Amino acid sequence: MLFDNFTLILLAVVAAATLLPAQGQGAVLFDWLTTAAIALLFFMHGAKLSRQAIVAGATHWRLHLLVFGCTFVLFPLIGVLLKPLLLPLLGEQLYMGVLFLCVLPGTVQSAIAFTSLAGGNVPAAVCSASASSILGILLTPLLVAALLNMQAGEAVSPIDSILSISAQLLLPFATGHLLRPVIGGFVDRNRAWLSKIDQGSILLVVYTALSASVVEGLWHTVSMTRLAMLALVCCALLTLVLCLTAMLGRRLGFNRADRITIIFGGSKKSMATGVPMAKVLFAGAMLGPALLPLMLFHQIQLMVCAVLAQKYAREGDPDLNPEQTPAP
Repeated sequence: MLFDNFTLILLAVVAAATLLPAQGQGAVLFDWLTTAAIALLFFMHGAKLSRQAIVAGATHWRLHLLVFGCTFVLFPLIGVLLKPLLLPLLGEQLYMGVLFLCVLPGTVQSAIAFTSLAGGNVPAAVCSASASSILGILLTPLLVAALLNMQAGEAVSPIDSILSISAQLLLPFATGHLLRPVIGGFVDRNRAWLSKIDQGSILLVVYTALSASVVEGLWHTVSMTRLAMLALVCCALLTLVLCLTAMLGRRLGFNRADRITIIFGGSKKSMATGVPMAKVLFAGAMLGPALLPLMLFHQIQLMVCAVLAQKYAREGDPDLNPEQTPAP
């Protein structure tokens, strides 16, 4: 769990961007490649989205509202309320990165996979995760604009942000989904190697973004102490949200399968969506610090949720097996 292939490659990309950052014409070339890779990434996301899966879980509106509330209300609220603590610990740029992390949509693939492993409501997870990804394309720019205006006093236009997101992310996504009747069979048969497009796009964006930030002096402004503090903040943030989603699921009377879906759907943030969005919404020296919290949180959430999903799977459903101890 600590050293899967993607994590090792991601660390290698960070090292490459630190030691050999793209500069001059090379930076221009990587910027063009990144834009193309992001468009292809969202095109494939649209093509992979199954309408049947969405319809199968769409009727569970209470669960979806709770997951959306945790993703787009609870997370940002925590980020804002913790400003007096986080700003001195992390500095302004990393704190803005944490705020950006808080307004991102949830994951799709890993949320569904963990829900399935733990014995949760998989159709509802598919619907919730897919809808979160789509809504995030519109809601994240609005939340970024609102929080930056409120926290830093910067004049950020939500209309400009939405137009940029729509042109670079939503249009390829919609095109891919409209073409699903034509290419859907090919996409479904080749999901294993098409997933490499996701990973390759993320790695390319990370290298390009960190290169620009390194050239602007990223590692002179972000010390190892602050990186360690950032890792602790990400751990604390994930722990807090996991506890809150578990408590809300119980208090609102959801059954065990639905509670599992709420926990894994409402506590995770998408790197596949967040990295391209950061490239659209941030520029220059701010792009690297905006990505660092997301990269750390993403790896921490995968490790923690993998352990948590296996714990739920071992316990089984206490409604079917009364001798089992109910999950907390």
